[in-house]
Parts: sequence; structure tokens; C-alpha cells
Amino acid sequence: MNIESFWNENVKMYDLSQKLSHLTPPWPTYEPLQVKFFKRLSPNGANGMLVTHSNHVGTHLDGPLHFDTAGRDLASIELEKLVGPAAIADLSDMAEDFGIYTPQDIMDRVEVKKGDILIIKTGYCKYAWDEPEADEKRYMVRHPGPSLDFMDWAHEMELKWIGVDCGSADHPMNTKIRDWEPQEAAACDAYMQKKYGKTLNEVYPWPEQYQAMHLQMFPKKYGEIIHAECMGGDLVDLTSRRMVIGVFPWRWEGGESCIARIVGFDNK
Repeated sequence: MNIESFWNENVKMYDLSQKLSHLTPPWPTYEPLQVKFFKRLSPNGANGMLVTHSNHVGTHLDGPLHFDTAGRDLASIELEKLVGPAAIADLSDMAEDFGIYTPQDIMDRVEVKKGDILIIKTGYCKYAWDEPEADEKRYMVRHPGPSLDFMDWAHEMELKWIGVDCGSADHPMNTKIRDWEPQEAAACDAYMQKKYGKTLNEVYPWPEQYQAMHLQMFPKKYGEIIHAECMGGDLVDLTSRRMVIGVFPWRWEGGESCIARIVGFDNK
């Protein structure tokens, strides 16, 4: 095989990551990225920077250790788990504040195969900080999230990992944001009652289903289905399709999560 010819003529790459800077909002209450020069070209001969941040700023991979004390660190995750065939499900046609999507919504839009990587495009990537319609409140606090039967379906499909284009793979009102933003929680409760005839706590009962996409997915006994959050970049313009996708965190011993670059590889 002529590698150069194959690569140049047949493969198109997509950067599915947000831009990263001191302006990138972290997940609520997490440390933002802070950066400074510790030396400059003159008189040292080189520029050098110091960077401080939490692992949940911009596009990042939540590792198994993030929600499981006995979970694996980032260095232990095989490349075969991080890179592979993937399905992108574009749900932006049904996206609305506090909305809920189901496994059927995903299967109606793209073929998902057992063992896939699954990318869920809620459409809220357009509200990311580096997009023209930037709206941090909607991106972090009002984005859609999965129905509770999603976890069983993900286990049945033996998904490698899941990626989302918003603040969390969980519905924002199935996280601590429900406590931190009581006015938003009240607005979501009114939405749930009008749309589903159920209260917020009936849709996402606490403590039984609290942060289910993390607590019922990450531990090894549940299949170690981890996820990447805050995807963006070229994903804004992509529709439902299949391609090879890879997430590339640090090979970090003891790392619980990591800012990451996510790339899609598609046959032209």
C-alpha cells in the first residue's frame, strides 16, 4: 500500500475539539485554566509558560478514576479503547433547553454497532464559548440529557466511550447544578411537568439516579463506559454519520481525567 497516496486521497480529518484558553469556562465550580510566562525569549533564548487548571476545562475525557476510587488511571486505558469505529448522532433537530433524548432518538438517526464509540451531538455546541452564539448558561446549565434507560442500552451495546457537545453527559439537572441553580431547577421542573406530566424529581429521582451517566457507567462492574465532554470544533457542521474517531489524553499515571484532542477520520 502507498501510505502517502492513501492518506492524501482518501482520509479527511475533523477536529472535534474546542479551542482552549484562559477564557474557556470550566465545568461549574471547577478551576479554570490559568497561564503565565515564567521566561521570555529575551534574555533567556526561549519562551516558557506555566499552566494551572483542573482536568475539566474545555474538551476533556473523564477517566474511570474520576468517579470510581478503584478505577483505572488514564495511562492504563488501551489505545484500542480510545480510537475506533464511531457513530455520530445529530440530535440538533430536537434540541431544546432541558430536553431529553432516548436511545431510540439516536438509533433513528444513525446506525450504532456493538462496541462503537458514540458521539451525541445535542446541537448545543453552537453555544460553546468559542462559537458566535456563545451562551455559557445554556451550554452548561440547560443542555439536553439522556433518558434513564440510556444506561441499560449503552451497556447492551458495549460502547467504548461516549462523547457529548455540551457541559456534561448527564442532564444538567441530574447533577449538582440542580442544587446550585435553584431558579434553573424550578424552570426545568416546570418544563418537565408541561412536557412529560412529571416533576423533575420523578424524571430524575434523587438519590437513586443521581448523576447516573457517571455513577452507573464508569465503574468496571458496569463496563467502564467513560465519556468525553465539551466536544466542538468541526462537530458544529457535521450531521449523523459513521467514521473513525480517537480521543487523545495524556498517558498519565494516576490521572483521573484530562483535557484532550478529539479527531475524526473519514473516508472521502
